[in-house]
Amino acid sequence: MLDTFRAHLDVLWGFLAAAAIVLVLTPAVGSLARILGVVDEPGRERRRLHLRPVPRLGGLALFLAAIVPALAFLPLDGAYRGILLGAAIATTVGVVDDLRGLPWWAKLSGQFGAAAVAVGFGVALERFTFPFVGVHDLPEWLSWSVSILWIVALMNMVNFVDGMDGLAAGICGIAGATFAVIALSLGKPEAAVLSAIVAGACFGFLRHNFYPARIFMGDSGSMLLGFTLATVSIQGLLKTAATVALFFPLLALAVPIIDTSFVLAKRLKHGHPVYEADAWHLHHRFANIGFSQRRAVAYLWAWCAILAGAALATRFVPFRAHGEWNLGPTLLVSAIGLVAVAASIYIVLLLEILKLRRVREWGVWRREAERRRERKTA
Repeated sequence: MLDTFRAHLDVLWGFLAAAAIVLVLTPAVGSLARILGVVDEPGRERRRLHLRPVPRLGGLALFLAAIVPALAFLPLDGAYRGILLGAAIATTVGVVDDLRGLPWWAKLSGQFGAAAVAVGFGVALERFTFPFVGVHDLPEWLSWSVSILWIVALMNMVNFVDGMDGLAAGICGIAGATFAVIALSLGKPEAAVLSAIVAGACFGFLRHNFYPARIFMGDSGSMLLGFTLATVSIQGLLKTAATVALFFPLLALAVPIIDTSFVLAKRLKHGHPVYEADAWHLHHRFANIGFSQRRAVAYLWAWCAILAGAALATRFVPFRAHGEWNLGPTLLVSAIGLVAVAASIYIVLLLEILKLRRVREWGVWRREAERRRERKTA
């Protein structure tokens, strides 16, 4: 009981410390970015939604807000040493990219390097627990390969979703808080502490990053958050014997996963390079149908929170205890799952229906403009 109380206390202190550090340091990092000229200028590219110069390098504040509590509350050996070293590498690569710009292959090499360090220290999927099938051990080569690919993939997913003020920070904060609660319930206090630190850093950063943003996290921040969430999901969630452990990270991180899958499919369909930036992300589609940044971000946060709630329900509602299905809890989990599915369908329909409406309005406006020109020339 005492150990459980201490674990909960460490989670709380980790969250508060990270939030306080990022609140204090972010303005100083923003000033440093302006001095160094690391400022994101508004451009003519459709994917850039801000209207005034905004400093980058917010990832430095996020890194310090994460590393200080982590050094205080986490063991500095084994897997968590690898996670902290990998996080430092990921942040460094991101900082260089923010300062000078890196070609896609150099940035990807740095991501693989950070992932390989973590996996080398034992952060690897040694087995999968599938519902109705049971536990299956993975051969070492497959364990390492899957783990590295998951870490690199999530780093890029968070980077892709970082396109509106506060969007990536809010989504990662929700995911971090969800992971912390689940990891505590699974008896993984270190993973819970690190997840809470991520959540605290993200929510504190929103004070400076929500619309209108005074600073962007940049690639340094998105790569750090993606790396940390990926590694903690492996170490704290996927290594457990929980039957539904596989779905915890997939549900809590479903928004960036769906966004990335949609964009990659679009790029492949149109023959565009997968590493090239574009304006096909979900947040761009919201902007295209007339949503303000605040409203678009609120919708995506709400969607992420609903899916995270579904992940929590699969953990805490005992719908299948001791191998037997319980009717009441099963109905409750099913209802929560239906809400998550309905929210996802609503977002898709909202984007497609309003997009179609905007196209029709544009067509009507164009036809009226052509008629006016014809009258003038007649």
